Amino acid sequence: MQKGKEILYLSFTDVKAVNLSMEETMEAVEQAFVEKGHGRFQMPPKPGLYTRDDAFIHAMPAYLPEVKVAGLKWVSGYPENVRYGLPYINGLLILNCPETGVPLAVMDCVWVTAQRTGAVSGVTAKYLARKDSAVAAIIGCGVQARTQLAALALARGLKVVKCYDINPRQVDLYIQEMQAKLPHLEFVAVGSAQEAVVDSDIVVTAGPILKEPNPPIELSWLKEGVLGLPIDFDSYWKPEAMQGCDKFYVDDENQFEYYRTVGYFKGAPKAFADMGQLLTGRVPGRESEKERIIGMNLGLAIMDIATGIRIYRRALEKGIGTKLPL
Repeated sequence: MQKGKEILYLSFTDVKAVNLSMEETMEAVEQAFVEKGHGRFQMPPKPGLYTRDDAFIHAMPAYLPEVKVAGLKWVSGYPENVRYGLPYINGLLILNCPETGVPLAVMDCVWVTAQRTGAVSGVTAKYLARKDSAVAAIIGCGVQARTQLAALALARGLKVVKCYDINPRQVDLYIQEMQAKLPHLEFVAVGSAQEAVVDSDIVVTAGPILKEPNPPIELSWLKEGVLGLPIDFDSYWKPEAMQGCDKFYVDDENQFEYYRTVGYFKGAPKAFADMGQLLTGRVPGRESEKERIIGMNLGLAIMDIATGIRIYRRALEKGIGTKLPL
């Protein structure tokens, strides 16, 4: 690669072919949380465009000096894309050289977004879930549900996965695919969100992000010691369910409070702490086996670039991608 003369383009197929493992991705996002906890990062609030109801286009810039990476994710989420045979999440990740500012790579961000989001939940479960967590609930059996479970299976010794989606066909496809990948787990299709949540040690909700949700999950459904992982903001969680939990962690307090100003999280509690503070020992984690905890990870650009730089370096080693002149 000639810096400043060409960039590496990585399509979705290229990014997937790099084959960055979930273990490696969890290492990358855990390192990013630690860097954030020590204040060694730049991550301006992400501005957004909103061209349709419940849809977004976000610009997510970030810089991690110790990781030697800077970049920007330009990502969209459009719930109605299913009508056109398109994924909910689309976009690009651009990496720049921190020393010169020149662009190094442009890659599809769909795989990166799914992978790093799953990895963040895995790291959250590593630090906040009960060590004996055996039963996971997966609500919303789309793309994100796959990486969520892959990471959770690494973080904790799961035995049973209860799966629910408003589309039963999605549940069937999900179980068929994930059973082949994780044959040691028992998969159970359930008929409601309540059936999934009750008696589960870890609850993942991975539906579309909705600005005016009608959330079903009630506090009474949540067992003692549960860890809630809402990937879809508060779309599935009633305000009293969030308020009734003992601790409420976020990935970034400033970003969380910003989302309040644009209409999300109307009934959510104030954050107890963020994950960077937790991983650097500035705040406590789980202090009781009975604590109900929520880890509200909204998605941070530092996670994308920490994952993206590993993909870029591995792609160069393997000769994957297309070099394009600038």
